[in-house]
Amino acid sequence: MGHRLRNLPAYTWLIVMSIFVMMPLLIAISQSLMTNAEVNRWPPQIIPANPTLDNMRQVLTQQDLRIDVWLRNSLLAATGYTVAVLVLCAPAAYAFARLRFPGNNILFAILLITIMIPSQVTLIPNYLLMRDLKWLDTFNALIFPGAANVFGVFLLRQFFMSIPTELEEAAVLDGASYFGRFWHVVLPLSTNALVALSIFIFLGHYNDLFWPFIVTNSLETRTLPVGLTILNSSYAGQYRPMVLSGAVLSTIPILIVYVLFQRRIIRGVMLTGMAGR
Repeated sequence: MGHRLRNLPAYTWLIVMSIFVMMPLLIAISQSLMTNAEVNRWPPQIIPANPTLDNMRQVLTQQDLRIDVWLRNSLLAATGYTVAVLVLCAPAAYAFARLRFPGNNILFAILLITIMIPSQVTLIPNYLLMRDLKWLDTFNALIFPGAANVFGVFLLRQFFMSIPTELEEAAVLDGASYFGRFWHVVLPLSTNALVALSIFIFLGHYNDLFWPFIVTNSLETRTLPVGLTILNSSYAGQYRPMVLSGAVLSTIPILIVYVLFQRRIIRGVMLTGMAGR
């Protein structure tokens, strides 16, 4: 009882912050189930009197909107980008964690400095590169730029360094090469960090608006965040429930990912943070 009373202020603060964070999403869900007249009524309603799915049906069937295509594009681009990040960053992180070569720490420090460069600085060079490669308005422009993710290298390096070297030394006695140790020893022990990084990268790319907005210009290649800006600019002034329905539909894949991988995300963040050197 005394323990619960001591934690009461913390629980109260967490409840208040949870309400503060969840309120915009709850309002969006509520108004997406209302008619246009109910949304514009004063005083505003919190709970719809007669919930309806007509707004969501209209979003999915409107001729000038391609929510299904935009959702598919976002999932494909985010999945492809996540795979590319893992394929490039995991070996690089292992090399920085285990290989000893002249300038190892200096090279890693230079790599970390690039995190501080604002993405706007590299925007025009990246765009020109995509243009020269003829990748504009294609999935290549959504997947490959930024796949050499410095944050991913840093995160995985810190985790790889926490794995006991004795395990790899035992593999060396069995004749394992560097790649063999990396593939058969380090990667199987790093699933939590790999999954956590995958989730962070996937969610960040799925929600990215700026870069897809720059490099795509057709309805067939646009991603969901870009499509939602079209929906908002076209219908927010006259039919807000339809815009909110599109926003709610766009959050469903994210919620599914979080529900499926909740334990993996928390465990990966905890292990990576506690084991970081």
